[in-house]
Order: sequence, then structure tokens, then C-alpha cells
Amino acid sequence: MITLMVLLQAVLGPMGAAIGAGIAVLGAGLGIGRIGGTAMEAIARQPEAAGDIRTNMLVSAALIEGVAFFAVVVCLLILFI
Repeated sequence: MITLMVLLQAVLGPMGAAIGAGIAVLGAGLGIGRIGGTAMEAIARQPEAAGDIRTNMLVSAALIEGVAFFAVVVCLLILFI
């Protein structure tokens, strides 16, 4: 029974970490894409607010990218520890 559990952990652990990293990257890509599209629509509606919208878009994209990077690092830690 214990050998089966060790075997499952050795096989499913890396697979779970890889799937988790993939989901994190996919979610970040979708989130940043949606932010960019929505910002372009907002700039088209109010061109005078383009600077503020662009600044908020960049800050939001950086925060999403940071969370995605953190998730990938956690998955790599699960993989190697």
C-alpha cells in the first residue's frame, strides 16, 4: 500500500505541477488580453482619458503577471521538493 502511494506521488506530482503551471499561464494570458481589449474600447470612447486608462492597464497587467509568476514558481517548488 505504501509503495503504491509513493509511486502515485512520484508519477502524479510532476503531472499536477505541470497542469497547474499551464493553467496559471493560460489564465494570465486571458486576463491580460481582456484588460488590453477593454482598455482599447475605453480609449476609443474617451480619447482624452487615454493616459489614465493606459497607466491603469499597465499596472493591472503587471499585477496579473506577478500573480502568474508566483503560481508558476509554486508549481516548480511542488515539482522539485
